[in-house]
Amino acid sequence: MRKIYLDHAATTPVRSEVLETMLPYFNEKFGNASSIHGFGRDAKVALEEAREKVAKILDASSSEIFFTGGGTESDNLAIKGTALANRKKGKHVITSKIEHHAILESCKFLEKEGLEVSYLPVDSKGLVDPEDLKKAIRGDTILVSIMYVNNEVGIIQPIEELCKIAKDRGIYFHTDAVQAMGKIAVDVQKLNVDMLAMSGHKIYGPKGVGAIYIRKGVRIIPLSHGGQHERSRRAGTENVPAIIGFAKALELVNKELESQNKHQKNLTKAFYKRLIESIPHMILHGDLNRRIPNTLNLSFKGVEGESVILSLDTKGVAVASGSACTSGTLEPSHVLSAMGIDPAIAQGAIRFSFGRDNTMQDVEYVAGILPEIVQRLRSISPLYAKKE
Repeated sequence: MRKIYLDHAATTPVRSEVLETMLPYFNEKFGNASSIHGFGRDAKVALEEAREKVAKILDASSSEIFFTGGGTESDNLAIKGTALANRKKGKHVITSKIEHHAILESCKFLEKEGLEVSYLPVDSKGLVDPEDLKKAIRGDTILVSIMYVNNEVGIIQPIEELCKIAKDRGIYFHTDAVQAMGKIAVDVQKLNVDMLAMSGHKIYGPKGVGAIYIRKGVRIIPLSHGGQHERSRRAGTENVPAIIGFAKALELVNKELESQNKHQKNLTKAFYKRLIESIPHMILHGDLNRRIPNTLNLSFKGVEGESVILSLDTKGVAVASGSACTSGTLEPSHVLSAMGIDPAIAQGAIRFSFGRDNTMQDVEYVAGILPEIVQRLRSISPLYAKKE
């Protein structure tokens, strides 16, 4: 059976070039980067070269790049580490209602610790209004965290504008850029953010590794304690093979950014056009233009998303209902709910996220079988009014 993977927002396959770069650090160059003998020095050199690569791509200093276990850990470090380190300055944090759960759960933790959190609304397309941020800022606000690209609908937030509002008031600004990396250019100097989270497995690198950019001078405390790894920001022996792979993956996606943007935009454009022509009562969530090029979030009126996912799976096609971190829940997406989408429509949302290896033949295949699937599910659905 043909296999087509359209869930690249959840995770991506490790590229062969990345794997080849990693392999020597599992056996030949297996040293601990903290050891002072030759094996350790070799690992340390490779670790710092990887740090330099990441820093160069982001237009940062290598001393501002810290490797972590993934995007979730990076987000936790940014939110908890900064808020707790600056409690004497203030107790108020601002985020949005459509953040990844790594942010939302970190904010809930802070609320239990006595801090206060404001959750900004979004409009029907998923965008944060800069005016809402201005109104939410208080004298004791210490941190603003707004994601660069939403993981469910692919909407791109006006980070530069939002960041300027916070920075003009002397407030730290963090952005979760996990879904932005490899899709759009990310320059920390242009954005002017204080912290930025990244993940390896979203950019054709290994799972279990990520990084965080922390601007020099930001007051932040570590979440893990032990040795002085990562300049005392993240204790624990560095995962050298994964870090090497992460840096290589980032290097490759950055080099191919323009060509892949064009390729994936062509795929999603053709896919959306085919579906618009063949499936009535289909709803696009977010904005067709202000989004990353590989992601489409669609609902098919009267059809539950899980049924579509399972039906496509039997045909060899992998898609998602939203974030992989919340798969299995019966609740409608918190992102779509915040956008004001009717719960019945939100329950039917499907995220199609294309990747570098997808082809126009994949588009034709999925666009060819999906109308029949939707029609069949609608025929047995009490939610779909056939007179429509």
